[in-house]
Amino acid sequence: MVKLVFARHGESEWNLANQFTGWADVDLSEKGKQQAIDAGKLVKEAGIEFDIAYTSVLTRAIKTTNYVLEYSDQLWVPTVKSWRLNERHYGGLTGLNKADSAAKFGDEQVHIWRRSYDTLPPLMDVNDPHSAHADRRYADLEDSMIPDAENLKLTLERALPFWEDQIAPALKDGKNAFVGAHGNSIRALVKHIEKLSDDDIMGVEIPNFPPLVYEFDDKLNVTKKYYLEEK
Repeated sequence: MVKLVFARHGESEWNLANQFTGWADVDLSEKGKQQAIDAGKLVKEAGIEFDIAYTSVLTRAIKTTNYVLEYSDQLWVPTVKSWRLNERHYGGLTGLNKADSAAKFGDEQVHIWRRSYDTLPPLMDVNDPHSAHADRRYADLEDSMIPDAENLKLTLERALPFWEDQIAPALKDGKNAFVGAHGNSIRALVKHIEKLSDDDIMGVEIPNFPPLVYEFDDKLNVTKKYYLEEK
């Protein structure tokens, strides 16, 4: 049985400040760093050995991936970074405090923006300081591919080609894989892996810690799902 381990990045500085983050590139908090280290220790305790790792192009996920690999004694494992594993783009909500947003727009509207499968938040202005259009890490992309806002549906559409081209073939080749990513990019892939409905995925939360493990047969049918726990 091949294993796929998902780790949402540890708590970020903006998670701590209760701000919408999305594609904004913020660092891990001290708690987040420790969560990532502890995740690596759990991987080591579980005896899970990776053949390849994947992460986004955002610092918090990259550092989480590095800590997990380091503290499971697997820092040498090849790592592929892709924008397709980025967090959902929160558009014009990026950087706003979630409580302040609820006071400004109303609890119900913010809840819809956060939890609806296919409702977009307000678009981010291309001149916004958090806009990805002028970010060098996306310089190889056509400008039309860079989002100004995303819902979970668009996040899945963006992440799915990477799953089909990179992760799934590795698993079918018998390789154990690690994915260090984000709450919503992981939720999107979980929806696909578990064949969840649009409504069912809305009730799925991905914690910053501990890591989530899937075991698959040779046809990528899920045979087991569990979170790593301390022994």
